[in-house]
Amino acid sequence: MIKYILQRLVYGFFVLLGVVIIVFFLFQLTRINPERQIAGEKADKATIENIKKELGLDLPVWQQLGLYLNDISPLSWHNNSDTTSRFYLNSEKYQYFRVLNIGHTSMVIKKPYLSRSYVSKRSVSEILSERIPNTLVLALTAMIFATIVGITLGVIAATRPNSMLDRACTTGSVLGISFPSFFVGIILQLVFAYLLASVTGLNMTGDLYVTDGYTGEQYLELRNLILPAIALGVRPVAVITQLTRSAMIDVMHNDYIRTARAKGLNERVILFRHALKNALNPVVTSVSGWLASLLTGAFFIEAIFNYNGIGYETVNALKMFDYPVAMGAILYTAVIFVVISIAVDIVYSIIGRRVRIS
Repeated sequence: MIKYILQRLVYGFFVLLGVVIIVFFLFQLTRINPERQIAGEKADKATIENIKKELGLDLPVWQQLGLYLNDISPLSWHNNSDTTSRFYLNSEKYQYFRVLNIGHTSMVIKKPYLSRSYVSKRSVSEILSERIPNTLVLALTAMIFATIVGITLGVIAATRPNSMLDRACTTGSVLGISFPSFFVGIILQLVFAYLLASVTGLNMTGDLYVTDGYTGEQYLELRNLILPAIALGVRPVAVITQLTRSAMIDVMHNDYIRTARAKGLNERVILFRHALKNALNPVVTSVSGWLASLLTGAFFIEAIFNYNGIGYETVNALKMFDYPVAMGAILYTAVIFVVISIAVDIVYSIIGRRVRIS
């Protein structure tokens, strides 16, 4: 297993490297005078030149790429003596642990440095670290909702094939896949947070943490999580329901299920201990893929509900041409996909005896 994990980490490294290079050059093509964004329209030429030098924008593109890769890499090389060097090991800029010194060059293990926002001047890592927990809570809540509801409906439909209940679950899953998440979000807003607001007590928009207008204190507002989580989880519910139903119907016709029934085992034990466990492989694949998508693709939902997560921050960054924030969010997205793909294969080896990591 260790060998496999190392192989996947190497594969993930090259995936991330490819993503960074492609995104870097795409933003290079669309970049619109970031030095003007920082200094303002009335800044003099000397100020503009200083900002360009600070950001490395006066360098050739390939050198800018090398500098960016060195900054975001956890293991990097820096000059430890020349303060004018673009690779100078600045303790105010990097959080690092020195590993090796060779002359005036040091190899360090550090926290990836994602530059600073052009608009707020804050560290991109700091901005994303404030938004990521909100998105994690939203995505995990939506995924838990989708998994529980989807598996339940799938099992119910599989145990009563071709019945009215089965047809209702199948029809509902098709409708769930057909409607985009943002459309479901708008409908939920209109019905439960506007027309039925006096009954449900739900808000049309709102963040997970709300600031009190009088005291300035923040408090947790879980009800603002309900509608976004349901809207985000509707499509995964539909997919998980169909996958669970198909896998369960297939497993229920296997010889070991008939043997278990012949031995007089309780139907509930057969269903959940033997059938469902062996039917979970395709469901795990779906859950893992959807979880990665929900973590990184909740842009419209967060925008509709004014939910202050990483998707909402990325949309605002693109509107303001704040490229460091947008690039940092995309890199975060790629890391999530790589980590989840490795985790899924490990889970496979645990829940399915036929799956082995070599």
